[in-house]
Amino acid sequence: MSEHAIEFLRGWIGEKVQCQHSPIKIDQQAETLAKECCAKAAEAGILLEDIQEEVGDIQELIASRLEEAAEEGTGEAKPGKPAE
Repeated sequence: MSEHAIEFLRGWIGEKVQCQHSPIKIDQQAETLAKECCAKAAEAGILLEDIQEEVGDIQELIASRLEEAAEEGTGEAKPGKPAE
């Protein structure tokens, strides 16, 4: 994946991914954000294939980041990772 695509995806996820406490909301938000990310990437001239080549399914990646944000927001430790 090109550096431009990597930088775009990192910046976009950092800006858009916010804490959600409900698993249903996480799935819905991940779907919405994945569609938005694909549209913004296309506007920036980044091929969806370039992103998917590196990260796989964008919706799954975003859902994972939303879950991490929710865990951090509630102070829960990740399984196998001690609480700080």
